[in-house]
Amino acid sequence: MSYIETTMKKLQRSSPGQPEFYQATEEILQSLRPLIDKHPQYLQQNIIERMVEPERQIMFRVVWHDDEGKVHVNKGYRVQFSSTLGPYKGGIRFHPSVNASTIKFLGFEQIFKNALTGLSLGGGKGGSDFDPKNRSEQEIMRFCQAFMTELHRHIGATVDVPAGDIGVGKREIGYMFGQYKRLNGNFEGVLTGKGLNWGGSLVRSEATGYGLVYFTENMLQAHDDSLDGKRCLVSGAGNVAIHTIEKLYQLGALPVSCSDSTGTLYHEKGIDLILVRELKEQRRSSLIDYLESHSDAKFTPIDQYPKDGHAVWRIKADAAFPCATQNELTLADAKALSENGINCIVEGANMPCTADAQAHIIATGMHYGPAKAANAGGVATSQLEMAQNASMIQWSFTEVDKRLQEIMKDIYQRCSETAIEFHQPCNLAFGANIAGFRKVADAMLEQGLV
Repeated sequence: MSYIETTMKKLQRSSPGQPEFYQATEEILQSLRPLIDKHPQYLQQNIIERMVEPERQIMFRVVWHDDEGKVHVNKGYRVQFSSTLGPYKGGIRFHPSVNASTIKFLGFEQIFKNALTGLSLGGGKGGSDFDPKNRSEQEIMRFCQAFMTELHRHIGATVDVPAGDIGVGKREIGYMFGQYKRLNGNFEGVLTGKGLNWGGSLVRSEATGYGLVYFTENMLQAHDDSLDGKRCLVSGAGNVAIHTIEKLYQLGALPVSCSDSTGTLYHEKGIDLILVRELKEQRRSSLIDYLESHSDAKFTPIDQYPKDGHAVWRIKADAAFPCATQNELTLADAKALSENGINCIVEGANMPCTADAQAHIIATGMHYGPAKAANAGGVATSQLEMAQNASMIQWSFTEVDKRLQEIMKDIYQRCSETAIEFHQPCNLAFGANIAGFRKVADAMLEQGLV
């Protein structure tokens, strides 16, 4: 049994019942074989075993009451995985699906994503199984305050700087920041994704979607191609999907789909982004209401999805951008995409492809941008927000966007060069895993047993 297999079995014993965490861990560890063969010091110093165990795992109950006075109890998490390269950095997710496995897989991925940015950021993640849907503003505020009351003692501007994620936007960040300030008496950059009037950064809300498209354009340009004129499939209808669609339009592409928890929207003429924004950000309604304004569009309810996958990936197009959630793109979906002419898949969500789907995509030779590289624009701009907070200044939209473009170009080049170094050119997933791991591992060796 190999060292990696032994490590995985040990991890499954110490962290039982966490399939998403195992999936993310094994995907990275399997990539490391050639690196370990070349640099045995990583084995000698047990770097892998040290890295797969979080430095700290915090679990707590969150007690709050609704508008009728009924008391509710939710579970809260913050997993501080690695502070080797800087303060823990990673989002907070509010969604019923949140559990220890979800948070740990996200936190583990965050280590390498943050390392690839070239910025001084460690890796962490947090969240709760609280569902903000159909909750009033006051209920959301009370929950956020209760969550921060438990979390505040574990975070700080140079310790752990959370951001938003699914279910946590500027509103939730605002309520949590206010509670942190009240409890600690400090106005500091302890959260990113803040409002522009009180320490936020321009481009932060756009950054993950924009960065995703910048990464894609760099990847295609390296193969004498571009996004101009390409029909694009996008899943999701949240912040990442919306800004991916926006930037695709700006670069001459035609996004024709998006999706939410109720189903998939397909509009052959191109998605009406203004209307989607109104539906999701103002009216907070289902995408099916899009048909009231565009009768030529098609909506597929979730109960009519293929049994082996997702309706959005069965549409003919040129490029695909999964931006919804983990494991949303199955092996059957990946095969359908290749049969329908897709030659470019770039991940906006975290681990949106199942393990066998990812293997199929890489084997077919499609242009593939893995999440830990392609969707790093959000955390990169969070660090730019931290830098602005530390200097008590605010950069212009143009300045932040320029830095974001440079960071995404550097990430692509780092992944590509590492893949070439280890004789797997074009396999950016392999390059991303090796490049991210090596940066963190080398720093761990230099810092000793900490």
